[in-house]
Amino acid sequence: MNRQDYLAALKKQLEPNILSHSQALESCMLGLYDYFHKNNLLDASEPTREEWGIAGLIHDIDYSGDTKDQHPNLTRLVLEKYNLKISDTIDSIVKAHAPELTGIKPKNKAQWSIFCADSLTGLIVATALIYPTKKLSEVKLSSIIKRFHQEPRFAAGTRRHEVILCQNKDGLNLPLDIFVDICLKSMQSIAPSIGL
Repeated sequence: MNRQDYLAALKKQLEPNILSHSQALESCMLGLYDYFHKNNLLDASEPTREEWGIAGLIHDIDYSGDTKDQHPNLTRLVLEKYNLKISDTIDSIVKAHAPELTGIKPKNKAQWSIFCADSLTGLIVATALIYPTKKLSEVKLSSIIKRFHQEPRFAAGTRRHEVILCQNKDGLNLPLDIFVDICLKSMQSIAPSIGL
């Protein structure tokens, strides 16, 4: 798997804001993998770090054009246009980010991570955009947590009921502030790539 090949396909397939979201989610997935790995919280059966990252990167590739209404069930079909393939493992991670559309419910940490982090990226970006500099580097964890709990109309598209499931003991078993902090720092590390 060559990340650059997938990224090139995304650039041709997606509008800029979905492309940025895809890169943001990739960074969150890699940050979460690194956290779990560092703390010896990954089972031997978990997908590889590369699989976590690629799944995050390509999870919305079919969210455009005539495949948008069947997203995310046509990931492989769209990738075929660019002579790209993914493993069943990556496909199942992608499908787990929208179980109501795919029937694939999150089971392992990779699947729970993509499910819980998917819409969190939008809340983090929206928080950055209210700063005069519009820079992710300015965003504080406390600001995101405050808006998450106290301002439900802020970044109203954020599926807070999904993000909060990061705390489930059978899933990620992460307190919300740690989960958000990992994703924030991950996105800050790639801020120039997503224009923030």
